[in-house]
Amino acid sequence: MTLIPENLRARLASNGAAQPETDHIPLVKLFDPCGPATWLVTEMMADGDTLFGLADLGFGCPELGSFSLSEMETVKGAFGLGIERDIHFVGRFPLCVYAAAARNKGRIVEAEAILRRFAAALGIAQSPEFEIPSPEQEHGDG
Repeated sequence: MTLIPENLRARLASNGAAQPETDHIPLVKLFDPCGPATWLVTEMMADGDTLFGLADLGFGCPELGSFSLSEMETVKGAFGLGIERDIHFVGRFPLCVYAAAARNKGRIVEAEAILRRFAAALGIAQSPEFEIPSPEQEHGDG
């Protein structure tokens, strides 16, 4: 499986070209199938390799930052398995909500109730800007 198919690359690149302070909804979730590491990706820079998002390596301190797609594609963990993309992931809130919840819980969380609570605390309401895209729009095989 391609970690990031072309349709998502285009959307991530568009986000990467947007205003620097834009708080995008994560479009891609990557994970280690044999460990706790998880990444929520919102942007791809013009070089086509540098990704930006929320990284949780499983040490209890998730953080926002950049990481390399080409490096992630070469990682081999237990049993020779590489990093995978969660094809069922659909981001529902801007990245700041995931980051606030992750800092509080010490890990990336996807529980809707927890995320809604943090969104409310940040003054972020579910709005048309943050509509949930259909899986067909978000996830292509590749």
